Amino acid sequence: MPKPTTVLLLAVVGVGAYVAGAKAGRARYRDISHAAKHLWDDPSLRKARKRARKVVDSAAHRASKKLGA
Repeated sequence: MPKPTTVLLLAVVGVGAYVAGAKAGRARYRDISHAAKHLWDDPSLRKARKRARKVVDSAAHRASKKLGA
């Protein structure tokens, strides 16, 4: 099973490509926007974002130590 962050990235890219490439109109844009906001506020996704942020912060900290910054 793919990681939640991978699924999130694919969903965001897919929605972005659809909105940018389709001549869907304002109503469809509102539908997509509402669905994206609903997905973004999902508790399991919020938890995955928090975990991903911790991993990124930790990796950045280790990288800065290696570089001597």
